[in-house]
Amino acid sequence: MKYLLFFVTFSFLCSALSAQPVKKYALVIHGGAGVMSQESMTPKMQKEYRLVLNRALEVGDSVLAHCGTCMDAVEKTIIVMEDSPLFNAGKGAVFTHEGTVELDASVMDGKSLGAGAVAGIKDVKNPISLARKVMEKSEHVFLTGKGASQFAVEQGFKLVDNSYFYTENRYKALQELLKKEREATTNDKHGTVGCVALDSYGNIAAGTSTGGMNNKKYGRVGDSPIIGAGTYANNATGGFSCTGHGEYYIRLGFSRDISAMMEYLKDDIQTACRKEVEKLTKLGGTGGVIGLDKNGNVAMEFNTSGMFRGYIKSGGERKVAIFK
Repeated sequence: MKYLLFFVTFSFLCSALSAQPVKKYALVIHGGAGVMSQESMTPKMQKEYRLVLNRALEVGDSVLAHCGTCMDAVEKTIIVMEDSPLFNAGKGAVFTHEGTVELDASVMDGKSLGAGAVAGIKDVKNPISLARKVMEKSEHVFLTGKGASQFAVEQGFKLVDNSYFYTENRYKALQELLKKEREATTNDKHGTVGCVALDSYGNIAAGTSTGGMNNKKYGRVGDSPIIGAGTYANNATGGFSCTGHGEYYIRLGFSRDISAMMEYLKDDIQTACRKEVEKLTKLGGTGGVIGLDKNGNVAMEFNTSGMFRGYIKSGGERKVAIFK
């Protein structure tokens, strides 16, 4: 009986140990790319952006450090940026031509290749959380508009009035565009937030959230909620989140293309991301991409003058940057 008890106890301990995470983790974020300079962005503004970027990194790091999953880290990190009026996602989203706010978001799980996305959201505070629910609680990948809101209610989300997303500076930006009767400027096309996480179990997840293009019309949807364009994750290669002029990213199948170069050409993540940004540039598009591979290597490539970005790793390595 004593030997049997020892065997059972030993087997339990072995099982418990084998279930524990053994790999290092990493997390990378972006808050949009565009035309920006140290002359036009005051030190106070830079400090404000850096504070939120650092807070987002700390939230994601806390999840991963406590053996949380990469999907939990991605969702909670992006929520920090969605709740900030500084970024074009959630609270700080830009306005449509009609003067409302419409939000898009997507997530992808690199282990199962499961994905969820929403577009045209007007009444859900954190679209990234709804995108995750679509992936986990529905048979679908992509929900839009009123149907997505109905699904949100069924999943227990509390809806908010569209006025929640209104911020004075975004409203003024729309009025200036309407007054000049022109489309959004280059800078207005790049306000998106995203996160990619590699957890200590060796799994990768990616997510992207945006308010889209300032003064957008006709129910326009960009690349952010489109799996393989604005978001992609695969444990075999890496995870990616994009920010930029979405029409170009959609045409390139941007994020999936990077994964394919890594899989078939055996490019490392920095090389693959750089090549894809070069393709973007040749087409006339602007923007950037963040990525993490299965070994925790980070890529943060862009062809604009700046991109809000940062990363953190389990060993303590950390960086936050705005300009090139």
